[in-house]
Amino acid sequence: MTINFDKLNNGLVPAIIQDNTSNKVLMLGFMNEEAYEKTKAERKVTFYSRTKERLWTKGEESGNFLNVVSMAIDCDNDTLLIKVDPVGPVCHKGTDTCWGEENTSEDILFLKTLQDFIDKRKEEMPENSYTTKLFTKGVRTITQKVGEEAIETVIGAMANDDENFLYEGADLLYHLIVLLTHKGYRIEDLARELKSRHK
Repeated sequence: MTINFDKLNNGLVPAIIQDNTSNKVLMLGFMNEEAYEKTKAERKVTFYSRTKERLWTKGEESGNFLNVVSMAIDCDNDTLLIKVDPVGPVCHKGTDTCWGEENTSEDILFLKTLQDFIDKRKEEMPENSYTTKLFTKGVRTITQKVGEEAIETVIGAMANDDENFLYEGADLLYHLIVLLTHKGYRIEDLARELKSRHK
């Protein structure tokens, strides 16, 4: 799919910037083809400034860069949606977004971030990583760890030790995501299964 930079008769297309984790829309800027290519190459969002009439990389002065996660073109080929991991506030007025909103995400969304991290561990298999060690040892070791953490979670609950219950429950969930990943699934597959039952 090719971007139509000629549609607005000025060589520019709007670029919607969205936080990859919270899904909040952070700002809107404009890109020409050069800014788009630079953004793709450097993985930091670069716009074309209509007032300064030059390229500017967001964060080049403040350090508040927009690190690119993904880029998509809309159905009319004339608007970009860029998902980012922002470094610091986005607006020049110091707010998280250009609409003055606080850019926070619900804690539950961290499970997707954790799943993405574990997926990356499986793909890259870095040395000295506990997750890599689990993947290397295989399904028997991973399922054993899931079982152990489940028992420890139950013990914490039965002992009315809420701190330990939550700690071990988190360990259980982590190891379950590792097992899902090892089997070729994601935490979203469990969410989908639960959603299908909720009628």
